[in-house]
Amino acid sequence: MWPRPGNGARRGRTCSRAGGAPNLNYAEFTISIPPGHRTGEIEWPGTAPDPATSFVTVRQTSLDEATFRKKVGRRAAQGNRDVGVFVHGYNYNFQEALFRLAQLSADTQPDTVPVLFAWPSEAAVTGYVADKDAVTYSRDYLAHVLSTLAGERSVRDVMVAGHSMGAWLTMETLRQLRLQGRDGVLEGLHVILAAPDIDVDVFRTQVSAIGPMSPPLTILVSKDDWALTVSSRLSGGRDRVGRLDVADPRVQEVARRADLRVIDISTLSASDPFNQDRFVTFAAMYSTVVTDGSRGDPLRQAGAYVFNAAGTVLSTPFNLAGRALAGE
Repeated sequence: MWPRPGNGARRGRTCSRAGGAPNLNYAEFTISIPPGHRTGEIEWPGTAPDPATSFVTVRQTSLDEATFRKKVGRRAAQGNRDVGVFVHGYNYNFQEALFRLAQLSADTQPDTVPVLFAWPSEAAVTGYVADKDAVTYSRDYLAHVLSTLAGERSVRDVMVAGHSMGAWLTMETLRQLRLQGRDGVLEGLHVILAAPDIDVDVFRTQVSAIGPMSPPLTILVSKDDWALTVSSRLSGGRDRVGRLDVADPRVQEVARRADLRVIDISTLSASDPFNQDRFVTFAAMYSTVVTDGSRGDPLRQAGAYVFNAAGTVLSTPFNLAGRALAGE
């Protein structure tokens, strides 16, 4: 899902944005990545931004929808014909979301067209309820953007990565597309949910409505995600999907039955104190795994897995079950 780095990782990257209120706003941004960029990091600019040492927005252009679609189609035709849509999470300001997308693009596959769907977050820890309302409001807009991208002839696949509360927005949008009979849009989507801030019971109903996807819907979880622990408390103690325990045989069975790929990334490093951004490390490491011709993609089927940071290998659901039964 996250392709391999290329020479473009050291060049300026162009990102397209869709989001906002009351109507969709479109813009194109060119982000300069510093020569000494470290994988997984955002080198934040200081008071005097310097492209030699930090991420810098070097150009911004407002677009209308027709121009946005044309630019995405042209870029897709020049690259690998894939588009990557990043749906940011709770407490993200726009610059953070924009630079995170640029970082993911630089560290994975520059040939994929990066698109940011920026919903109007309060960008404040105290704005949880307001952000939940904002993502609910944004469902129609994300559905419109995904439909637009799926309808572009130059685009082969649309890879959607929803993080935290952005994962809830992603799932609600997929559910809406299915209930509206827009199956053609869903057929071209590859979806990954990173640390999804979704009530477990709500998720079951969403999955039931959406049905199986190909490739399977991928969920990145961590048992020690403290941000989701706080979210659970704010929600009256309700379990969040992003904290599922893949060693639980019930989770493994549900994953196989519902055609889901649940991946525990708890062993990966996190740069934030809440352990919410491990998906950034996973993206870079997994892109290396799937583009290694000797190994191929180890996640071709549904199930529950553990990502081994030391060897970048994935345990099979059967090995997991065996270790759990043995008390390991």
